[in-house]
Amino acid sequence: MSNQKKTRVVVLYGGRSGEHEVSLRSAASVIQNLNPSRYEVIPVAIDKQGRWLLNDVQLILQSKESLPVYRDAPIVALPPHPGVTTTGLLRFGGSSAPQAPVDVVFPVIHGPLCEDGTIQGLLELADVPFVGCGVLASAVAMDKDCAKRLVREGGVPIVPFITLKPEVWRKEALFLSQRINDELGFPVFVKPANLGSSVGVHKVNQRKDLDAALQDAFRYDTKVLVEKAIRGREIELALLENSESGLPPHVSVPGEVIPSHEFYSYEAKYLDEKGAKLLIPAPLEPSQIKEAQKIAATAFELLGCEGMARIDLFLDQETGKFYFNEANTIPGFTSISMYPKMWEHSGIPYSQLLSRLIDLAILRHERKKSLVRDYSTQAES
Repeated sequence: MSNQKKTRVVVLYGGRSGEHEVSLRSAASVIQNLNPSRYEVIPVAIDKQGRWLLNDVQLILQSKESLPVYRDAPIVALPPHPGVTTTGLLRFGGSSAPQAPVDVVFPVIHGPLCEDGTIQGLLELADVPFVGCGVLASAVAMDKDCAKRLVREGGVPIVPFITLKPEVWRKEALFLSQRINDELGFPVFVKPANLGSSVGVHKVNQRKDLDAALQDAFRYDTKVLVEKAIRGREIELALLENSESGLPPHVSVPGEVIPSHEFYSYEAKYLDEKGAKLLIPAPLEPSQIKEAQKIAATAFELLGCEGMARIDLFLDQETGKFYFNEANTIPGFTSISMYPKMWEHSGIPYSQLLSRLIDLAILRHERKKSLVRDYSTQAES
């Protein structure tokens, strides 16, 4: 066993989104929980300017809760080398600089310019296996507007919402605020369409406060959802792709988030130690657990998810009805994040979960490599 070749895992973290700091904490947990007897970790940070930087794994292992991004670290490139090797290649420095083989990339970056399919597309071009969903599912799930409309078409219930863009809001604010009042009523939630971790999210209780909430949300995205607020419980489920292709995904026990703030805001998630109470498993009836798991699995498949996702639902306290809220294709991996905690309560420890995700990534890459990439007519006999 000691002579067995270790799998070289690039843990990619940081990024250019508003969730940069959350990623630093998620990646710290991932690196500390990857089995050192199986994996050689190569930590690569993407700073807020978009530069890829090779970081020192030994220094990183000393960071307990959040990873550093060393600005003077060597620049890294991931050039495409499809078909040349069974692994990807990292290039350190210029075009003539040395290269290192990569067996799999584990992106632990949240938000736009990674979780939205952009990094996944780059990794596909570089012909390297990567953990998590592919380009399409990543892009669709990141866009709350598209995700909600897609699952609704598949029969999954959603909370009513209206989508706004800044230029339209500026021209038609009076008409649109009246439409929101008539169709949704107040309170409403204002959400950037392409962000997570509740960045830029506001609960608006009165019509007069709507413009200020929208102006802040438009700082983060060019498309914003205004969603009817229901008195709902926040139920979350962790999903893991089935290693047997074609079979339904594995679904964890559900968890529940009970925020001490007015809603589960960024502050409640990451800044206030007592910002929320996390209950795993969620106190639900057996029939409710079964229904929530079914909805989550259906949403996972409708969105075309692979590898992993966390599916968030609302449970209306008045009607007892479940609603799809959102899908997170790179869920939080911090020490207090729901995704790994729900799997721990479902019988899969953190370290084992990471190994399964890496195995799934390599298996999926092998399946894709068997596909025919070009077409030519058969030679005449």
